[in-house]
Amino acid sequence: MPSDPGAPLSERVPPAELEAFARRALIAVGLPESDAAKVAHLMVEADLIGADGHGIFRLPQYVRRIEGGGVERVPVITINRTATSTAIVDGGNGMGHLVVARAAETAIELAKEAGIGWVGIRNSNHAGPASLYAAMPVAHGMVGIYGAVASANHMAPWGGTDLLLGTNPLAIGVPAGNAPPVILDIATTVVSYGTIKTHALKKQSMPDGWMIDRKTGDPINDPSQSADGVLLPIGGYKGAGLSLMLGLLAGTLNGAAVGKAVVDFNADNSSAANTGQFIVALDVARFIDPSVFASAIVAHLDELRASARLPGVEEITLPGDGRARRRSERSVRGIPIGQELRSVLDTLGLRLGVGGL
Repeated sequence: MPSDPGAPLSERVPPAELEAFARRALIAVGLPESDAAKVAHLMVEADLIGADGHGIFRLPQYVRRIEGGGVERVPVITINRTATSTAIVDGGNGMGHLVVARAAETAIELAKEAGIGWVGIRNSNHAGPASLYAAMPVAHGMVGIYGAVASANHMAPWGGTDLLLGTNPLAIGVPAGNAPPVILDIATTVVSYGTIKTHALKKQSMPDGWMIDRKTGDPINDPSQSADGVLLPIGGYKGAGLSLMLGLLAGTLNGAAVGKAVVDFNADNSSAANTGQFIVALDVARFIDPSVFASAIVAHLDELRASARLPGVEEITLPGDGRARRRSERSVRGIPIGQELRSVLDTLGLRLGVGGL
């Protein structure tokens, strides 16, 4: 859930300034300069598109995991091409951004050769918002699909109370020629746990329908009590089922952690997470002329946007619309950083000897 760009008690920080700060911090804790630059770039890209719970907000957490030994500073990332269109990437317990970006590059290469590339990932870590990686094949005129086992379990099987499922995200990107791509990025819970964490930082109340108490089933509105709760799935049992299936494809299929084996990276700074992800790249040209496909996509999107609206609805927005608008607006005006987050980042920077934000 993107934050309101016009929210009070926030200031605008130029993306380049934010990226430079994240890069300095990551170098200070031992990442090679090129790796730190790539991770910082992807983190700030998350903020540019409005995924505020997965961008610079996560930097202190990443630093704690690196310092605690939970993440390898200089990982050995290996790629095993198992068939014409498939591969497994072992991330060597490196930063998830580096691992998944490498997997996306591999999937794109496979798709150029075979029409489709499916790359499974193991021994990875939290990598930010799913849409970052679904969008990578899109930049090459391909369909991108990304799924992951979340970096902590915050959901129970439908009707249960044990935290055995994650918010396991799914993102699908579809190119639309010169128009902004269609990008769907969803958690399988009503909100991501990152949204809960940002509410806790800002001391904001949560609405009913996000989280319930595991013992009573009553709504939890105070984010500071989230440890007692369970996130609710989208669509009831359907969301829980989708989380399960994504876990099997991203985790079990790749030899990565699922269920009780998932390490809660919010609480554990020293254990290797063995996070599982997958990314698929599909070459549109193997099915239809890309220009014909793009024209048909744009025509259908225009049809949807122009369709009749319910009372009180000003406009119909589609997956990717808000993403494109936010990126354009924030690239010019800067990224909104609340006072609470600014204070946390300043404290982190001073501790690491890289200066405040």
